Amino acid sequence: MNSNNSLTDYFEFTVFSDYGSLKYVFFSLCLLIYMTIISANVVIILTVCLDKSLHQPMYIFICCLCLNSLYGSAGFFPRFLMDILSDTHFISRPFCFTQMYVIYTYKTHELTLLTVMAYDRFVAICQPLHYHSKMTFRKVLYLLVFIVLYPACMLGHLFYEFSHLPLCGYKVHRIFCTSWSIIQLSCVETAVLNVTGQFFGATLIFIPLFFVLYTYLRILLVCRKSSSKFRGKALQTCLPHMVTFVNFCISVFCEVSLSLYKVDEVNTFVIVVVSLEFLLIPPINNPLVYGLNLPQIRGVIISGFLRLQKWFRQD
Repeated sequence: MNSNNSLTDYFEFTVFSDYGSLKYVFFSLCLLIYMTIISANVVIILTVCLDKSLHQPMYIFICCLCLNSLYGSAGFFPRFLMDILSDTHFISRPFCFTQMYVIYTYKTHELTLLTVMAYDRFVAICQPLHYHSKMTFRKVLYLLVFIVLYPACMLGHLFYEFSHLPLCGYKVHRIFCTSWSIIQLSCVETAVLNVTGQFFGATLIFIPLFFVLYTYLRILLVCRKSSSKFRGKALQTCLPHMVTFVNFCISVFCEVSLSLYKVDEVNTFVIVVVSLEFLLIPPINNPLVYGLNLPQIRGVIISGFLRLQKWFRQD
């Protein structure tokens, strides 16, 4: 392993320990969680794609939310499962930056997508007569392109700068590569890069946060003046989004808070739990919240399982 200036071709994750035969238990548990994430999100994706009654903006965005969960999970779990079983925990520099890019774009895609979903609910509830003229297929397509390209381009430039940093070390005290852990290994002054990263981070987090708060304030004002039936219907469509958004913000806040501390001084168990939270909870939470709470999706899923069960009985 070469740790000379700028010649660090590999990084080593230092939080993994040798648990002996227990590592097979941890591996099985994490594999089960990963399979659950894949299965739950694929069910929602197939439900929305195959049922024409769900080809509406709200359900298309939910489908994209589940696709993003699969994307983020694929950037983390395969490598994490390998590390659980492995005796060495080295990761190549290109793969480290690739993993970092996938995980960070997953986070920003999720936040941007939840922001667009808040706009969709705002138009549907506050401007119902203009909903179909404002949320056309073309506009939904433009919004999806924006959701993908906006974070990808901003983070792409930032990670290009990270990738050219000369590094004087290779030990990363995390379970996956993070920008802050790599910056701490830099041999050169990174003040400008830190400010740039904080600016991008604030832009990607606080603008969506304030926009979502604004839309829900407007929705609450409209619901306050409406009938109880209207309020119930609005709550039914908004509650899953609110639960998902708050859950994701808490997860990201915990992850960002961890970056503010010197990781060498933080308990390893805390590092693992906080790091896993936003990669485990949202991908499991999203399909459960939308699949169980929205009667349109729940009805299609139940009828699909009943037809499948009937088909198996006939065979």
